[in-house]
Amino acid sequence: MLLRVANSSLVEGDSAGGTAKQGRNRRFQAILPLRGKILNVEKAMEYRIYENEEIRNIFTALGVFRDETKEGRPLNMDKIRYHKIVIMTDADVDGSHITTLILTFFFRHMKEMIEEGYLYIATPPLYLVKKGKEQQYAWNDEQRIAAIKRLAGDGKEENVGVQRYKGLGEMNAEQLWETTMNPGTRTLRKVTIDSAAEADRIFSMLMGDDVPPRREFIEKMRSMQRLMHNPYTSLIKKALRFSAFFISITGAN
Repeated sequence: MLLRVANSSLVEGDSAGGTAKQGRNRRFQAILPLRGKILNVEKAMEYRIYENEEIRNIFTALGVFRDETKEGRPLNMDKIRYHKIVIMTDADVDGSHITTLILTFFFRHMKEMIEEGYLYIATPPLYLVKKGKEQQYAWNDEQRIAAIKRLAGDGKEENVGVQRYKGLGEMNAEQLWETTMNPGTRTLRKVTIDSAAEADRIFSMLMGDDVPPRREFIEKMRSMQRLMHNPYTSLIKKALRFSAFFISITGAN
């Protein structure tokens, strides 16, 4: 008997959520579409957090709750429905921002799930490189260039078509399953906390109300970009990449 670990995906937007529902394996995968950006819990009053519809839906879908009868109101995971929670967002500025908001929410209000190894980030491809019936997905520019050269062979590279995926909704159900949801072929990044104190400081700086430290951080990232010729232009993406020193994101299926 093959035991499959049930997993749930938090998917950005109704369009991508609908495609993900069509492409999933219903035996062990569930989809929760997120309508827009969830609340920034770093700035919100606590009562607003638990009144927020999207956040309430996450608690309900996962089957967890804050135990009001115990000191510190720990997260009760006795009836948790899924053991892999996968964040699936577009590979653009808004998608990176939504990922950061979700990570902030889990760190502040469901840290136990990160500590238990339940939280993952999906890695959808950025490009589809195609020539005739042959095609190859690429997750970065280096892979795209290599795919173009391979498919072109001795011919002209102009004859190779490249599609840039601006969002999950641009893929059909079969493509989304093949690249992002199929446990046999997908790549997930597991989120773990290396230093809770440092993570607390960075989340407060990036997502809180105190502007000067965030401005200093942004200026530092701009300097790093000039020195390293970083191709990313989104400050949110830079923040997420830079934050890897306190939240380790490791490959996992």
